[in-house]
Amino acid sequence: MQGSSRASAAHGQRALDALLAGGPGRAVEPAALADDLFGVCGALESSAALRRALTDPTREASAKGELVRRLFADKVGAPAVQLVTSVVGQRWSTERDLVDTVEDFAVQALASGALARGGADAVEDELFRFERIVAGTPSLRDAVTDRRATPAARAEVIQALLAGKAQPETLRLARQAVLGARGRRFDRVIAGYLAIIATRREQLSATVTSAIDLDADQSQRLAAALTRIYGKPVHLKVVLDPQIVGGIRVQIGDEVVDGTVLRKLEGARRHLGG
Repeated sequence: MQGSSRASAAHGQRALDALLAGGPGRAVEPAALADDLFGVCGALESSAALRRALTDPTREASAKGELVRRLFADKVGAPAVQLVTSVVGQRWSTERDLVDTVEDFAVQALASGALARGGADAVEDELFRFERIVAGTPSLRDAVTDRRATPAARAEVIQALLAGKAQPETLRLARQAVLGARGRRFDRVIAGYLAIIATRREQLSATVTSAIDLDADQSQRLAAALTRIYGKPVHLKVVLDPQIVGGIRVQIGDEVVDGTVLRKLEGARRHLGG
């Protein structure tokens, strides 16, 4: 994002945090807020005229807010209207930045709900594993990603696979990855959602590729070592690959660390007394 969009997203983030924090008589249901924001995101995606109107720098913030209220007040809840009104009142470098930010806030709302009941780890793990299963199963990959089928039809495939077997946030996000793909690949959308969830949890997400499955003790020690190196809690997502030579491969964002490098980094940290 360009500078103005970053500042606008930060403004919206503060408004979202205030909504999710709630307070006496101001409770917000995270799942309902997420559904509403995904709905707004879909409306923005489907109407270039609406995107232009809500990001037009020559248009007064009050006029944009009035447009939001007129279009959405009878379609989504008051918290979503309040948040979107606040967001469109800021300056945006591109129309896409506005849509991406509304989607980001929807994912954060779902993550907040999962965090509140202690289910965030399960959501991250289930979403990651489901994407890996889809990627590794040609027939399932075709059913979920074939753009000759409607998004609704592909979402129903996901519904049939995950309903009653996964956290509600996992199901909602997996469905949204096809309903709101906006031309993006399924795996890229899921990866983006996982990154948003990790950020909301104030932790890093590490993809660990290993020739053998890690037991609980190995996972805990690896997570602890990565936490010391990066200075933040690290959540592991393990992928088994017999082709891996030399133990493990760890990817955090764009950074890749193999087992040998990890040991050297940890040794250097101990040597320096970190």
